[in-house]
Amino acid sequence: MSFEVKIPSVGESITTGLLSVWHRNEGDFVNIGEPLLTLETDKVSSEITAEQPGILHIKVPAGTDVKIGEIVATIEEGAAAKPNERPMPASGKSEKDKEAEGAKTAAMPIAKVGSEPPPPPSAPVPSPEPKPETVSEVNSGSAPGAAVIAANRTHSVASESTLAVTREGRTTRKRLSPLRRKIAQQLVMAQHTAAILTTFNEADMSAVMKLRSEMQEAFTKEYGAKLGFMSFFIKAAVSALKAVPAVNGRMDGDDYIQNHFYDIGVAVGTERGLVVPVIRDADQLGFAEIERQLVEYAGKAREGKIKIEDLRGGVFTLSNGGIYGSLLSTPILNPPQSGILGMHKIQERPVAEKGQIVIRPMMYLALSYDHRVVDGKEAVTFLVRVKECIENPARLLLGL
Repeated sequence: MSFEVKIPSVGESITTGLLSVWHRNEGDFVNIGEPLLTLETDKVSSEITAEQPGILHIKVPAGTDVKIGEIVATIEEGAAAKPNERPMPASGKSEKDKEAEGAKTAAMPIAKVGSEPPPPPSAPVPSPEPKPETVSEVNSGSAPGAAVIAANRTHSVASESTLAVTREGRTTRKRLSPLRRKIAQQLVMAQHTAAILTTFNEADMSAVMKLRSEMQEAFTKEYGAKLGFMSFFIKAAVSALKAVPAVNGRMDGDDYIQNHFYDIGVAVGTERGLVVPVIRDADQLGFAEIERQLVEYAGKAREGKIKIEDLRGGVFTLSNGGIYGSLLSTPILNPPQSGILGMHKIQERPVAEKGQIVIRPMMYLALSYDHRVVDGKEAVTFLVRVKECIENPARLLLGL
């Protein structure tokens, strides 16, 4: 009996995906729960596991676009083969033995039946001295001219082959994954539909760094999670959104929709592309709850297990390019949101403080916003509020 392996539904709006890789080979034995393939869509990447044990027979190769519900393989029940082993051929020779014999056979020169065996490489047959020939003889392919051309062609086969490989190796063409295509579409759409403007400021990270250093051990022991920078910025963004409600909204045609909740998206870079999981009701969460969710999302992103529900409904986004060394950037909006905060590398710089030059750990902040709904004054006010919360984190603890 055979069981069909179908592409399952991974979201209401998703109808197609890319079968990016098979984790098992044709003829392999699979057990229940073992990963069979990875399905990439324009939103998430999911692993499809075996629901029945047996021998896998692949119908659709990797790299193929598939539809939800499409049959991509079958699993044959009750096969006698052991897991990850192929049956021994009737001849008693293993596949490796056959491959070795095949390699030897392929390496031997092939001769026609009844012809003399070819001379060994160490004793080449001397070529007759070429006779003078005319241009017409060469062009017409007469015996002397043809012999010279054939010799030249034979002599240059290796170099031509090498050149072909070299030329082909200079570039590689591959199709973008559905996720990368979706990211590209979203970025272009954001640039074309919103009036994006960016304003900058900088924050002294001394107070946050000191607080983290003093409380890290106790915080980790109490909550089982490290106290990171991102939770401070999420709480600061919530404070700024409350102070400047215009940023917590979006355009819908000719209408402006004001949000009264605070679901904050956090951009996470993965090998497959950028995903933005959402911290729900961040205004109601403590630092420990935010840090736990961030760790959970990071693990899901690395393993390709982010779900559609994890990515929906954010009102504002934070993007930390500083972890990659970025000193300054202009982040692009995450549609249909009206604002995104770019965090950057913490770098010691000389700053003026009470008439003196001092060295402080500074971070550049960049707020990109939709100028259709957010005025410059509101954008600057928003960014100043974030700066105040970071430079004096007690404000966050007291709700000021």
